[in-house]
Amino acid sequence: EQIAFHLARANPMTPHLDGARALFVAQGADAYVSPDWYGLPDQVPTWNYVAVELTGTARRLDDDALLPLIDALSTEHEARLSPKPVWTSAKMTPGLAQRMTGAIAGFTLDITGWRGTRKLNQNKNDAARQGVVDALTALGNTAMAGEVAAQ
Repeated sequence: EQIAFHLARANPMTPHLDGARALFVAQGADAYVSPDWYGLPDQVPTWNYVAVELTGTARRLDDDALLPLIDALSTEHEARLSPKPVWTSAKMTPGLAQRMTGAIAGFTLDITGWRGTRKLNQNKNDAARQGVVDALTALGNTAMAGEVAAQ
């Protein structure tokens, strides 16, 4: 498996990534959890989160692969904005998108390992977790509320 990504060419990591072992972290839903929400005595605050860590070797892409990388990324996100017409680099003045990609460097990460982490009050009883779900729902953090509820 492989993922593709880009960084600013000015990023201090950019010149060192090609061929290097790398760690890519993707964070999902997260939230501060107040101890008051548990309805239990002697609790402490915590942070709930969902994340995945991917490890592997980074490989730099040729510059001609940058625009297709950006177009693929924007196509995925633009599809979520329907019914708005999808943006593509073809809407830009000819040659401008290619010049703008000069500010970024594209890479792939050949994934050799991954680890998912879910910290969702698993150590609490059902009533305490429900208190967290109710509080997060009231705050509008339905993504994390759903994660905690699914435990």
